[in-house]
Amino acid sequence: MSDPQPSNPFNRANRDDDEHAVTTEHQLVQHPSSETVTPDEFKAAFRNHPAGVAVITADAGDGPVALTATSVFSVSAVPPLLVFSISELSSSSPTIRRADTVVVHLLGADQIDIAKLGATSGIDRFADTSIWTRLPTGEPYFPAAHAWIRGRIVNKMEAGGSTVVAVQALETKAPAPGDASADANLAHPLVYHNRTWHRLDENSKIQ
Repeated sequence: MSDPQPSNPFNRANRDDDEHAVTTEHQLVQHPSSETVTPDEFKAAFRNHPAGVAVITADAGDGPVALTATSVFSVSAVPPLLVFSISELSSSSPTIRRADTVVVHLLGADQIDIAKLGATSGIDRFADTSIWTRLPTGEPYFPAAHAWIRGRIVNKMEAGGSTVVAVQALETKAPAPGDASADANLAHPLVYHNRTWHRLDENSKIQ
């Protein structure tokens, strides 16, 4: 993990003070080319690239939404920034685009039901009120998540049929550094690879 470089568009948010950032949208310029891969070829390449699984929740004032994402990654520790992308085809995208804040849940295999919930379309993802509640600040969240980060959206950038969203972390709940519960054998991080869910544990360690 490294601090964003000056050329990084997500590092251009105007700062009011140390606690707040002004949201700025960036339009990705398209560069047509006759030399390109097909969508199927592109997807096939990434099927062999495993990714951690997260569920993102938000409420812009018209009810909670949730979606499952494998595009979450950290950008910077100072300031604490993360990035994810959302497809324009997702029913949750309009709400997330309008929201000021989101909650990013980083899931373990024990929370695979939450991951599947956010990945299933055409259902009420919040029908079961026993598995979710709201933070004191109002955002919907799933308490069972291994770790979660509440953050403010500070940048959005259109990229093809998706929106790349940059979030500054405001609050987290996660095992403390050195806590045994953060070890893969207890946390069982949830990973998505080649259209299949996987669990990391002590047997997945190679060093």
